[in-house]
Parts: sequence; C-alpha cells; structure tokens
Amino acid sequence: MPPTCIDAVVTEAARRHGDRIAWAMADNPFQRVTYREVAAAVEGLAAGLAARGVGEGDRVVLVLPPGLAWPLLHLAAARLGAATAGINHRLTAAERSPMVARVRPRLVIAARGDVAGLADVAGSAASAAWDVVAVDEAAGVAGLIGALGARDDPRGTVAAAPPPPAADPDRPVAICFTSGTTGTPKAAVFGWRQIEAITTIDTGWRWSVGGVGAMTTSFAHLGPMTKLAGSLVRGGTTHILARWTPSAMLELVERAGVSVVGGVPTQIAMLLDHPDLARRDLSSVQMVVVGGAPATPTLLTRTRAAFNAPVCVRYSCTEAGIGLGTSPDDPVEVMTSTVGLPHAGVEVAVRDGSRDCAPGEVGNVLLRSAAAMSGYLDDPAATADAFTDDGWVRTGDVGWLDEDRRLHLAGRRGDEWIRGGHNVHPSEVEAVLADHPGIRAVAVVDAPDDVFGQVGAAFVVARHGAALSLDDLRLFAGDRLATHKLPERLHLVDALPQTPGNKLDRGALRAVAAANT
Repeated sequence: MPPTCIDAVVTEAARRHGDRIAWAMADNPFQRVTYREVAAAVEGLAAGLAARGVGEGDRVVLVLPPGLAWPLLHLAAARLGAATAGINHRLTAAERSPMVARVRPRLVIAARGDVAGLADVAGSAASAAWDVVAVDEAAGVAGLIGALGARDDPRGTVAAAPPPPAADPDRPVAICFTSGTTGTPKAAVFGWRQIEAITTIDTGWRWSVGGVGAMTTSFAHLGPMTKLAGSLVRGGTTHILARWTPSAMLELVERAGVSVVGGVPTQIAMLLDHPDLARRDLSSVQMVVVGGAPATPTLLTRTRAAFNAPVCVRYSCTEAGIGLGTSPDDPVEVMTSTVGLPHAGVEVAVRDGSRDCAPGEVGNVLLRSAAAMSGYLDDPAATADAFTDDGWVRTGDVGWLDEDRRLHLAGRRGDEWIRGGHNVHPSEVEAVLADHPGIRAVAVVDAPDDVFGQVGAAFVVARHGAALSLDDLRLFAGDRLATHKLPERLHLVDALPQTPGNKLDRGALRAVAAANT
C-alpha cells in the first residue's frame, strides 16, 4: 500500500536507509545528509516555515541554486501541507518577478545573491505582499533553520513543527513552471495524487538501495520536483553539482562512481566534445539517460560508444508529468529513431483533430495518465486548452506512431514551416545535417522568403578547422532529403542560444534569421 503523503515517504526512508547518504554536494565533502538526517532536517525546517506563517494550503517559492537546501525545504513545506513552486535561479529578476506574482506565495526563499527584485514586486499593487528570506547555503541545515526563525529561545532550541495536516491526495504539493519560450511561463500544479502515480510508474514502490547519481539540472524542473518521493524510495546517493560544467561532471563520474549519467542533449554533447572525456574512467556508468529536448541519432550513437553503456531516451512534457522512453535493451535503430513506448500506466495517441492517425501518419501527440497535472494555477481557461474533452494532454509536439506503437517525433507544433506548399519539420533536417563531419551542432529554423513564403535557415557550429558553406551542406544532405527540405541560408555561429533550462532557443534563432532576410 503506497504512503498517503510525501512526509510518510520521508519517515519510511529514514527507517529503511538510515545512515546512507541521500544528497551530497559534489564540490564539498562536508555538505551531505543521510536519510536519517533528512527526516530530522525536514522537521526543523518545517518548524522554521511555520514560524514564518506557512501552513496548509499556502505556497512557498524557492529561488535557489542546486544544493541541499532545495529538496529539504520542499519536503518541509509539504510536511506542513504547503505547495512549493520552484523558479530557476538563472532567470533574471525581470523574468522571476511575474512568476512569483503568479504564485502569490506566503514566503519566498532565495540565495542572498538572487533576492534582487523579489522584495520589490512583493509590495506592488498587483499582488499580495509576501515575505522574502535570504539564505546562505554554506551555513548548512542549522543555518537554514536559524534564517527561518525557528529558534524560540536564546539557547537555540528548535521549536517543534505543528502536527501534519490530514492526508489529502488533491492538495497541491509541487508547482512546476513550463519553459516559457513564448511568454510568461504557466504554472502546472501537481498534488500527491499525481506524485504517487509518478512514483508508482518509476519505482513500483519497491524500496531498494539504489546507485550513485548526479543532479545535472535545476531542482525547479519537472523531474526533480515530482520525483523526490521516488528518489527516497530508491535509496540511492545523489551528488549535486552547484554549477554544472562538462569538466566537473566528468570528474564526478570518475571520483564518485556515478552509475547513471543524465542530461539534456546540450549537456551530453558538451561531455562528448570535452577534452577530458578520453582520460576519465567512465567504467562505473551503467546507463545514460537523455531527455528534456530532442536528440539527433548521431548524438545518441556517439554517446553509447563514448560511455560504453546503454542509452535511454525519455520523452514527456510538463503538463503530462511522465511519458515514454526507450529501454536499455532496445536495438540501436529504435534508440536513435524513436522516443520509445509509453511507461506503464501511460497512454499515447497521435491525432489529426479528433481522428486517430494511421501508423506513419504525422499528427498531434497526446498523452494521458494519472500523472497529468491537476491544471494550471489559477488559470481555468488555459487548463481547458491543455486537455482534450476526453482527458488527453496536448503536448504541443507533432509526430507519428509506427506499427509497434513506438513514437517518432517530428518537432514542436509551430516549429515546422511551409516552403512553396510543402511542410518541413526541422528535426528531420537537423538529424541529417548532424552527420556532417564538420558540424559540431546544428539547428534549422524558418526564415521569410519572398518567393517560397518560408525557407530553412541552418545555424551551424563548425568543428575546429572545418570550412563550411551552404553548398557543402546541400550537397551532403541532397541524397537523403528532398530539395524543398534543404537549407537555403547558412549562419555560422560560435554557439547555439539556450534557454535557462538548457533547451535550444529557437525563437532567438528565428529573430536572427528574419533580421538577415
């Protein structure tokens, strides 16, 4: 029988895993917590949050870099029946402020260097006031508790946390912002009902002693926010990189014996191109997991060879909670051309309007499961648009299903363009161009054209010493792509622009392509 709340998972993990390290800072051996210490810290931090007025039904915003404070404060808020909204600390103050205002939190907790602008928007006429607490992660758990005001006498005695609220599967626990590449991000709400479903799919509630992993993204992303319970069930040790770099990640893999390497395609590509790759001992790696954005077949094949380990592709969207993936024992052609099959309990469909598409026919990708969000925070109209009438999540992606029901992605709805009446999907063009020996990274977007309406503009990061021209690219791809799919403009760049979530910023590329028409 699954636990009825995440607080019960914390308690059970402490009982089962005890003195095993749960989280550790990769660059500081003195900053680490055992599972038993996690449970104690959650109680102390819950008392501190309660002293700041946080209680059942409230919202807490965390604007923190990757560190021990993030998961502990998230669990402490859940202990009180409050929901946590995570905001990527890499966003600017101008980007963070409307997100905080949307949440209308009781409390905002930020690192000292990231407080700018948060207090100002709290006093604006457009939002209710909230408190902003600056914390210093280097002070450790005791410092966090002290910053929250949980000491109730001069001797430093920690006040007791109030009794936990009654279990409620629909009470919000995590608020995850979408990527926001087309405007202010939406806030997707997940209650214990969804988190329990995600944990069931991921772990089957089989308590174990897991391997060694690494936190490679912001805790504010969907995975870390909704999979904390699963992490506690697995009983592994997660090393947290305060600042991810390819050199730091490769050094950690060798030193800590990381068994599962994960990341978005941009991060994996940086690992493969780093000069340290060849001299590091990567023998501990049992699997590489790639997700968060489309990956080219070339990248996936190179990854498998470099790490000498199976590569698994993961696919979902924020609103769906969880989605599909390939398996470690899938053939190479499946791993490189599909995003696999739905996880247990997840359904996938490809539709043109209300009609299910035939195998091989491109349409809109839909997902349905018990893990799908409750809805967007305080936005019923957007919530209605996110779901079909029969409960499917509109992912915003287009693709097709093959005869085995594996999903092939063609790109984002709206990323494709029409050249002279012919549809072109960028992922197909990018997959071919990525095989060019002189190309390190490539992205293709639409550019306006007086004759054809839209044409493809390729943005290319060349390998050192490679001399590339548009004719070279068209000649290389000409026997694999129809003429209307070949790029008709070339921009040689030092790097492809990324969003704070390490995803390709196609909007920025379109702006450059349009400006150079």
